[in-house]
Amino acid sequence: MSAPGLLIGAARSSSGKTTLTLGLMRALTRRGLRVAPVKCGPDYIDPAFHAAATGRDGVNLDSWAMDEALIASLAAQFSSNADIVIGEGAMGLFDGAPGGAAGVGASADVAAMLGWPVILVHDVSGQAQTAAAIVRGLASYDARVRIAGVVLNRVGSERHRRLAGGAIEALEIPLLGALPRDETISLPERHLGLVQAGETPGLDDRLDALADFIEAHVDMEAVIGSARSAPSLSLPRLTAGEGTLTPVSHDTDEARRLAPSPAKRGRAGVGAEPPAQRIAIARDDAFSFFYPHLAQRWRDAGAELCFFSPLADEAPPDDCDLCWLPGGYPELHAGRLSAARVFIDGLRRFAERRWVHGECGGYMVLGRSLIDAAGAAHEMAGLLELETSFARRKLHLGYRRARLAGDHPLGLAGLLLRGHEFHYASVQREEGAPFALAHDAYSDDPRPAGLARKGVSGSFFHLIA
Repeated sequence: MSAPGLLIGAARSSSGKTTLTLGLMRALTRRGLRVAPVKCGPDYIDPAFHAAATGRDGVNLDSWAMDEALIASLAAQFSSNADIVIGEGAMGLFDGAPGGAAGVGASADVAAMLGWPVILVHDVSGQAQTAAAIVRGLASYDARVRIAGVVLNRVGSERHRRLAGGAIEALEIPLLGALPRDETISLPERHLGLVQAGETPGLDDRLDALADFIEAHVDMEAVIGSARSAPSLSLPRLTAGEGTLTPVSHDTDEARRLAPSPAKRGRAGVGAEPPAQRIAIARDDAFSFFYPHLAQRWRDAGAELCFFSPLADEAPPDDCDLCWLPGGYPELHAGRLSAARVFIDGLRRFAERRWVHGECGGYMVLGRSLIDAAGAAHEMAGLLELETSFARRKLHLGYRRARLAGDHPLGLAGLLLRGHEFHYASVQREEGAPFALAHDAYSDDPRPAGLARKGVSGSFFHLIA
């Protein structure tokens, strides 16, 4: 039986969702409640803060990339031993994209599927009674979604609170709190969002300050009560299915080395079937973008995950069958990575006999060189004919549908993958056969994505499901 939950939503980005979410999570955890954190949509950075606030890993739920059964199963699994679930929405409550697996990727989809009430945090800077008109529109837009209450943010004065809050309460929508303007509680940011949790100085003190702030200005009992009004879920976990998991062969014969395992043959899904039996996964400040639900599902299917740190000059463990380089911030550590000869040489040796795959930042490290923001070029692993630059920044953002261009540990050629792309790096040179054929949510024109060469593959695509 999973715990009751609620979703923190807003009319738009930068309204205060993260402030309210982290403050609630830490405050409830300090009260002794077991809080299960959830992030809606494709995001790696916020979940790390959620884990720091609650002391437990959370999960990403995304109705564009995941079908309804997977969303329900993951929600039940990750909250099975919790007292309350706190979900943080993405962008505006109803924002999304067409062509999703179970919805448009909107936070509202997840709330509707799981029966979670929504607490709106609304930025009232520059408005007063007009806030009620916006809240009324959000509350009536989708009959599947129930607004349990509103927390005002960036309130300028008591008079300001009465004007905006009174108009909202006249709609018979509860006012659960009002947060005054306070820039001292903000968290540091950089180009992909917040500075990572592990790099934020004094994070525990900052989280406690957020909890104090929320405790002082939000009706905590009403928040807890709104979550308890949600139905509890009792759902089985999705399993890997039938078949025997077979590791990627260590045989140097090319055809055997590159072939998917027998467990992959004929499979239509991804995530439940791990790409290998023992998987080496890079994990440190340069390689931190790896979804907990993938790790959990691969473990549930019998795979063993072995983490190593390139920044600590560690090579992928030699007894693993596959090396996975997640995304992250290699551009901020390009000099250290280039000088990490144990890592670079070990990665090259690993690729001689076993498969190596890189996502986004990991893909950049598999290339010939990476140019940092100052314009300095750093030698990378040289396993793919790729040169990338962070000096010429351009944002690439959005959902992606991708079909494998060839057989791969993830599955057979043609397998559909769903995920997203989010990076500022530009490609200076990219030569070779593609890893996949991909298109965004607004196009049916697939284009080559990434590279695949002799058991080494990668792209800017982040896998979700």
